[in-house]
Amino acid sequence: MTSTDTDPVESEHRNTPFKAIRETVLLLAFAIILALVVKTFFVQSFYIPSESMEPGLIVNDRILVQKPSYWGSGSPQRGDVIVFDDPGGWLNGLEEGQPMSLLARGLAKIGLYPTGGHLVKRVIGVAGDTIQCCDDQGRIMVNGQPIDEDDFIEPQKDPPKSCDGPMPSGQMDCHWTAGPVPAGTVFVMGDNRNNSADSSVHLCRPNATQCDESEAYVPVKDVVGKVFALAWPLGRAHIIHTPDDFADVPDPT
Repeated sequence: MTSTDTDPVESEHRNTPFKAIRETVLLLAFAIILALVVKTFFVQSFYIPSESMEPGLIVNDRILVQKPSYWGSGSPQRGDVIVFDDPGGWLNGLEEGQPMSLLARGLAKIGLYPTGGHLVKRVIGVAGDTIQCCDDQGRIMVNGQPIDEDDFIEPQKDPPKSCDGPMPSGQMDCHWTAGPVPAGTVFVMGDNRNNSADSSVHLCRPNATQCDESEAYVPVKDVVGKVFALAWPLGRAHIIHTPDDFADVPDPT
């Protein structure tokens, strides 16, 4: 063997560290691309920033949002819990994104860390619906059909809650009407009706001189997806289903 010949075994050992690094980088790049694809098209993680969805979802709960249900002609349905971008002036201090470290922000970008800066509410009315608060039993009515929401809204005993749809400001109490919901939008409310900056808050008050009624509705294009699971804490983790209470609501006339 001449001095210029290379031992194959020695060459293989010399290349092994570089080969391992190259494979690790490729696997990491593939994992990041896969995470971005999943986040963009399929599932994204968020955290609950406020008390507006109690008792089912509480502050700092981690939720999973699926997006395929609203692909193509799909759109939010009555009773769905949705995550959506701020349609304009809805976010307040408690619901804005929490401060995160540089690492957490990077992981959030690729879908590996729960994201904030969005709103989480329940769809009460879809395009064409008329929502009224309330019947003689204090129930929200959609297209004239009262909705029994006791299984998922926050009960209030002290003082007793007079209806299922009071505005937090109290200015319109339990007597208001919304709709028909404009095409391409939804009307949403938090399950904690006395502590939720939702569509009811943005309705025009009686005798208001400067008010845009359209601000009470969330454009469907701003909806990120449908909440389908509470992922953390593990002790409360479960699948989130759309309640059957909205099934008997008639189509708008």
